[in-house]
Amino acid sequence: MKKSRLVMIGNGMAGVRTLEELLKIAPDLYDITVFGAEPHPNYNRILLSPVLAGEQTLDEIVLNDWSWYTDNGITLHAGWTVTRVDRVRRVVHAQNAAGETCSAEYDRLLIATGSNPYMLPIPGKDLPGVLAYRDIADTQAMIDAAATFRNAVVIGGGLLGLEAANGLMKRGMTVSVVHVSPWLMERQLDDVAGKLLQQSLQARGMSFLMGAQTQELVAGASGRVAAVRFKDGTEVAADLVVMAVGIR
Repeated sequence: MKKSRLVMIGNGMAGVRTLEELLKIAPDLYDITVFGAEPHPNYNRILLSPVLAGEQTLDEIVLNDWSWYTDNGITLHAGWTVTRVDRVRRVVHAQNAAGETCSAEYDRLLIATGSNPYMLPIPGKDLPGVLAYRDIADTQAMIDAAATFRNAVVIGGGLLGLEAANGLMKRGMTVSVVHVSPWLMERQLDDVAGKLLQQSLQARGMSFLMGAQTQELVAGASGRVAAVRFKDGTEVAADLVVMAVGIR
């Protein structure tokens, strides 16, 4: 009996866990093809913060290595971004960084692409040295920047922003956290707890600009980001800006 063709768009934690469960329940039901935009096997995105802090390596956070796909007969297109789904013909079209294209036909299509980081729509958001914090590429870019530059600004005083700030500080950077709210992690903590957390982090050397509204990111002579400018006209030096202001 010919197997049905299952194509999954997205090679992240949720999608691959679904495949793991499917393989347990019905190992011979599908010929499986996976498209992942990142050039990596499935990894634990939650553990990117320990990687940034130098506490773990990228290899240590991989959940399903390359051999897992092969052993389970899964065709993995890592580093291929899906550009179009033809629902009439049931074909997925994708492209890689070199501009090459490929396609895969399906009987069942599973879309597990997750979310994208939100970037503040302000002047300078596309400057070199301005990053979100979402994947291995972002993490590696921060590690590389910490080896060369000194001043980092993290916009966002939620959990992810504080993890980024802590990791960059452990990498030797001087870190300022910009947060529009009066206290840190306002979705999880009340004002007393948020301010106690701030005091604790300040004692470790982290700086905070609370209630600050970012107006633009300013380029230096090299074209790289050099400062964050606020609506009150003040600025703070920044060789690296990390936006951790939510997801969409």
